[in-house]
Amino acid sequence: MAKKLPSGLKLMGIAPNILLKNVESTAPYLFQGEIDTSGPNRGFLAKLVFYKKNLKALNHIDLTEYFHLCLAAHWTTAGTFVPTDVDNQIREGLWRHETIGAHIQKMAKLTIESWSWDYEQVTNRKSYNPSRGQVMSTHEGTWLSVAIGAYNALIKNKQPVLAQDVADVILAEIDKEEKLLIELREKRDHINFLRSTALMAHNFGDLDRVIDQWQMNPEDPFYQRIYKLGHKLNSNYSPILVYSGQVNKALLALENHRHMSMRQPRALRKSHKFLIPVGPFMDQWGKVLGESQLLSPLEKVEIMAAFHEGFTRQD
Repeated sequence: MAKKLPSGLKLMGIAPNILLKNVESTAPYLFQGEIDTSGPNRGFLAKLVFYKKNLKALNHIDLTEYFHLCLAAHWTTAGTFVPTDVDNQIREGLWRHETIGAHIQKMAKLTIESWSWDYEQVTNRKSYNPSRGQVMSTHEGTWLSVAIGAYNALIKNKQPVLAQDVADVILAEIDKEEKLLIELREKRDHINFLRSTALMAHNFGDLDRVIDQWQMNPEDPFYQRIYKLGHKLNSNYSPILVYSGQVNKALLALENHRHMSMRQPRALRKSHKFLIPVGPFMDQWGKVLGESQLLSPLEKVEIMAAFHEGFTRQD
């Protein structure tokens, strides 16, 4: 049953105040001053801090602002041990809201803007191309999944110009990931290449799932250009995308299942410095945990036990 805010907004999803509580549960450090919310492209972090201090303001939000809040919450927690459960809302549900006509342009422009949000402090699941200063993470997959939802909603609501704007940024993101993989291979930066294959598989997997969710037309040229890039050769792109998908499946796919066990030791949520990195090697992360004064000896033992449990998982 839909909930109605004092502003008149009807919601089928999570209430805004509960969403903030979920963020605080998995990323308490955001509200404790550990994260720098100032500077360019960090407004999504500042927004959550603002609403935490001004809960009554949540009663007056409209659909666009609720969408913005969900994006901010998910960007802040996507790299944590328990991300907020708003995936379907930001990918599809809110784009099918009964009042979408009055908000779709603002929501689509916000989606484009979120491509450049600074997520550096809120995830450790990253790979790097040091020579260009490029970073890739699972956040790009989160963004792709929202963007393709926006694209489909814009097409459905007869907004072809803005739909093309969104499509152009989707293509730019795919191009960025392709070039990063090619350059890392050419430089023989094997560790960052391995990390990037896992991230690319995640990111394009998110894109594929939402393409299926919206039941895009397989005859659509845009569909043919962006679907199953990690699985099938595509004349628009280098074979390295499929090769990377194969490398991930052979060497790294188990890591996603193993990470689930790390939800258990809540001490890992004390600091953004404790966020788990992408495999295959986690030496530096282990050093950070081992040297930290924020963790008691017992908490460190609990973390080691959870990590060992995850390591033993084979499926």
